[in-house]
Amino acid sequence: MTVNQTSTAEQLRNRLVDEILAGRRVPADVERAMRTVPRDAFLPGLELQNAYTDQAVTIKDNPGGPLPLSCASVPSVVALMLEQLGARAGDNVLEIGAGTGYNAALLAELVAHGHVTTVDIDPDVALHARTRLNATGYEHITVIERDGLLGAPENAPYDRIIATVGVWDIPATWWNQLKDGGRLVLPLRWRGQTRSVALTRHGEQLVSDGMELCGFVPIIGQNGEKTSPLDADDTIRVHYDEDQGIDLDGLAATLRASEPALEVPSAQRVGGEEPFDGVWLRATASDDRVCRLEVTPKALESELLRRPAIPVRSPVLVEGSSMAYLTVTREGIEAERAFRLGAAAYGPRAEELARDLVTHIDAWGSDRLAVPRMTVTPADNVAAMADHVISKPESRITVTYNC
Repeated sequence: MTVNQTSTAEQLRNRLVDEILAGRRVPADVERAMRTVPRDAFLPGLELQNAYTDQAVTIKDNPGGPLPLSCASVPSVVALMLEQLGARAGDNVLEIGAGTGYNAALLAELVAHGHVTTVDIDPDVALHARTRLNATGYEHITVIERDGLLGAPENAPYDRIIATVGVWDIPATWWNQLKDGGRLVLPLRWRGQTRSVALTRHGEQLVSDGMELCGFVPIIGQNGEKTSPLDADDTIRVHYDEDQGIDLDGLAATLRASEPALEVPSAQRVGGEEPFDGVWLRATASDDRVCRLEVTPKALESELLRRPAIPVRSPVLVEGSSMAYLTVTREGIEAERAFRLGAAAYGPRAEELARDLVTHIDAWGSDRLAVPRMTVTPADNVAAMADHVISKPESRITVTYNC
């Protein structure tokens, strides 16, 4: 690099960090690490300006699916997850998903004289991370080409474990490699949504103290989340967990019937920039019928169904051949909260499902900023848990609110 190029990279890096700080609080050590590590050096060949934009960058495409095989995460999400992790000087940290190597370099700055191990299942990705870490002075970071679900027992136990890939179930191997009192941060997928959840281990329990909506490429090797089309053109899809009995043929028949939607408004209004993803989260605390509905632009153009709140990802309750999903309707222009949340439903149980979804909406509306507590135990732990449990092959999950 020339001096001018280096100066420009530093200016762009500092501007990006300033933009992130304007949107959320970032701990001083995380800010310092992000101002120190050159993201552009981990994205060779990318235009400098793009390396310092708050967006994800694909580093390896996936010929077998719509999502990339590996990418550099959105920098503001990186900052969020590092804040959740709370890595300290001297910590021993495991990262699942090496990606470009950039996040591992940030972790190395945070733990100072501690140690960072990063693993990736893809040989090209692992080699890229190793090469870029060596080139930027982080030769002391351990890079392992391996299935991330196995962790890295040779360097365990860990004070902190962070996953930078979407995880549908928490493998027992990670439990065994995390110290009691240690923290695990991961983009956890359940009931069609993904949230970055910060968990602390207390014996045979992981207990959360924060969660944020996010999106990540799913980890290879976990197939408990299913996606199925509901029409012949594959323009309407439902995403669901393997433990949910979804009547795909019945739902498809309901949509083919082309009956108008039953619409039920809630009492809740939102502003144009006000998030309402908490409705989805609140529903998962007690309702096993929650899935994700995806509607493509082609389906919207053909008016096959009422427009969902967010076409690519809206919560939907599914039971038999009936479903009810979240909608947003504009009511007035001058009001501070000009949009009303509600439900659109189809099928023989449309009215029941619509009213159940409205109940979830109104429950969220009673405390819009409430963050639930998630408790996770190993699947073989027989200790008593809450009445509503989300069961996965290696873990049991409960989501509870105080009210």
